Amino acid sequence: MFQAELFLRYLVQYLKVRLEYRSDFLVQLGTDLLFQAVNLIFILVVFTHTTQLSGWTREEVIFIYGYFLVPFAVFSAFFNLWDFNERYIIKGEMDRVLTRPVHSLYQIVMETMTPESLVGAVTGLLVMGWAVWQMEWTFHWMDPLLFFLFVIGGAAIYGGIHVLLTSISLFSDSKTDIQPIMYNVGNYGRYPVNIYHSIIQWVLTWLLPFAFVGFYPASFLLRDDRWLTFALLTPVMGLIYLGLGIVVWNWGIRHYRGAGN
Repeated sequence: MFQAELFLRYLVQYLKVRLEYRSDFLVQLGTDLLFQAVNLIFILVVFTHTTQLSGWTREEVIFIYGYFLVPFAVFSAFFNLWDFNERYIIKGEMDRVLTRPVHSLYQIVMETMTPESLVGAVTGLLVMGWAVWQMEWTFHWMDPLLFFLFVIGGAAIYGGIHVLLTSISLFSDSKTDIQPIMYNVGNYGRYPVNIYHSIIQWVLTWLLPFAFVGFYPASFLLRDDRWLTFALLTPVMGLIYLGLGIVVWNWGIRHYRGAGN
């Protein structure tokens, strides 16, 4: 398939460039790991003052946090759109992208991907492994398949929301600070949703469904039947939000005026 071959070529070229500056590459990996460690320490500090958090034990909250890191790492690796406005709109590189016979969003995903962010998935799996080791967790043969579907669905939710926000730049060349705000909101999905006010729970479920990125699927893997229906909706929500993001993107491309206008 042409798109798959093109993706592999971009990936090889990216790795060649990154490995030319190995120190910078290793420093970034270390920074990412340190950031994740700080969040884990925060959870541990909270549980020095309590044994449970709205009915969730320390190990369960750590498991949910570790799970969240996996889809978030996939999102970070392939939807690195933070500087889209500056690079593609203000500097005019979007005009170059539109002259090529490949979907514009696919090109931008390939040009901005950061595969080293996938190290966060490894960290997440290790954190989950430690939590499972501490708990009486039973393995089911369907867990790996469900885990894969949940991760892809969660990454698609994150990606779809950020594609939606990025599409705003196609209608206006003004800089916006919406994405950093949305990044902070997304962090709420790494903790049990029932610790928040009911309004926040509704927002994190139906408006900005970050609870599907971390909490709902992780709680299902923990055999908590209270959230079964929500967990199974994760791949569906991923399709809906990523599809919506692509539709709005295509709409923005049709209205894009070009750097010279």
